[in-house]
Amino acid sequence: MRNGPLAVVAAAVLWGTAGTAGMLVSDDSVALAAARLVIGGAALALLARAGLRQAVRPGLLLAAVAVAAYQLCFYAAVARTGVAIGTVVAIGSGPVFTGLLSWLMHRQRPSARWVAATAAAVAGCAALIAGGGAQAGGQVVSGVLFALLGGLLYAFYAVSAARAISGGSSSNAVMGVLFGGAAVIMLPVLIWRGSGLLGPGSSWPVEPIVLLAVLYLGLGTTALSYFLYGRGLRTTPVATAATLALAEPAVAALLGLVVLGERLAPVSIGGLVLLGVSLVAVALPERPARVDVREKTPAGAR
Repeated sequence: MRNGPLAVVAAAVLWGTAGTAGMLVSDDSVALAAARLVIGGAALALLARAGLRQAVRPGLLLAAVAVAAYQLCFYAAVARTGVAIGTVVAIGSGPVFTGLLSWLMHRQRPSARWVAATAAAVAGCAALIAGGGAQAGGQVVSGVLFALLGGLLYAFYAVSAARAISGGSSSNAVMGVLFGGAAVIMLPVLIWRGSGLLGPGSSWPVEPIVLLAVLYLGLGTTALSYFLYGRGLRTTPVATAATLALAEPAVAALLGLVVLGERLAPVSIGGLVLLGVSLVAVALPERPARVDVREKTPAGAR
């Protein structure tokens, strides 16, 4: 399958729509994250139900805990540092940690082009988000630590998924274990914070627009996106996939511009361009090593 990078980028595009969809219906990001994981995880588990039992193993169950913990760390970071710094550190550190874990755990050394393109992509991501002018909160140090932990957790479950898929497990089953397990963990959080989806003074039943948004977050930005991400990991190195996933903040910024009426500062536009160029550089296949034909061609041959 030669479309692995395209599947990963398609997943990142779906992830990038989550923020806009959520902002249109609720300010309670924790409740939205819990609903998203519970619905999406249940859908992925049902999709893979035939091969789910064969894919269950301690490493993937631990990665499922990391999926749920990532959500909590991310929102803890944003609450302490503000959206700009928390998002840049969490999303930007993910590819770096992924490349390091792939190298340390599986001896998959990233190429020089990946290192250069990932550094440029992270810089573009930082410029894109920081250009919005958001200010940091009062607990910057603890917030940055939560964000870095979130990036490490993302890298851990991505590398774990890639290893299981490369070992012969179905990508659907792997994602079903990861997100089905995370759904079970996040169900109590949804029960606890679910009323935040209703808004102040609201009561059951949920308004249709809220229900549609929550279903889209679960089925579109979680179930479908990680179905595509798992397919992409079949042929795309996990370090490359993690860098391609940085398309997420670019899509989020463009949707904020078009749908929410936000404005991009010049530094954000520059970051968007740099990010786009970097993702293209990562997605292009590596050029095979040149072979000296003169040494292998018989005399007189043309």
